[in-house]
Amino acid sequence: MVARSIPKSYRNVTGRFASVKNRNPIGFESTLEKDFFLLLEFDRRVESFEEQPVTIPYHNPEGRLCRYTPDVLVRYRPEPTGQPGGPPALCEVKYRGDLREHGAEYRPKFTAARHYARDRGWRFRVVTEREIRTPRLGNIRFLLRYRPMRVDDTDRDALLTALRAHGTATPDALLALARLNPLRHAEALATLWHLVATGQIGVDLDRLLTPYSVLRARTDGGDGGARCPANPGLVDAGEDEDGPR
Repeated sequence: MVARSIPKSYRNVTGRFASVKNRNPIGFESTLEKDFFLLLEFDRRVESFEEQPVTIPYHNPEGRLCRYTPDVLVRYRPEPTGQPGGPPALCEVKYRGDLREHGAEYRPKFTAARHYARDRGWRFRVVTEREIRTPRLGNIRFLLRYRPMRVDDTDRDALLTALRAHGTATPDALLALARLNPLRHAEALATLWHLVATGQIGVDLDRLLTPYSVLRARTDGGDGGARCPANPGLVDAGEDEDGPR
């Protein structure tokens, strides 16, 4: 249940993120938060994420009782081995400049959130553009269009068979190895990116995707590396809970 509704704003970009994973649209209060939701949506280790999940009481520097609502709570799927996934992560999404400018204001909020999370076996993390706006995000934006598309079964099977036989290949090399109809190059390439987007072909998403990217056969049912930084607790933003070091 959402603890606080996101108000309309004329200063910040607010809206609703269409989350298939959550089966409901998720509200965001900035484009940075929206980008973070995209990373979570594409991360197959993430079971669900909820915006504005809890409201936490705290005392400000003047001693007045206040309330703070973190941005998102992330929950994880169990590992393929049957082991539990990472602990739920209570996250605040902030620009680094905002943290520097308002660090004194945020410090008691983040301290209260850290204790609140620890008491429940969660983790509290501050996530910034340094962790969100990376080559991974650009790659996911590129792949997202291919994820829901329907593909030709013959092309799909030929690409997967060729990659399993050779282990690794670049995109152009894999198309050649699969011996697909050269007149249907565009369709075959779209099928290849669909297989990457759905995790049937692996690639390092932390490097910008190019014609020279190394594709690899997957045997673990993984997601092609489509995950958020840090394992297993979502983000270790390089921040402590009070802001940038």
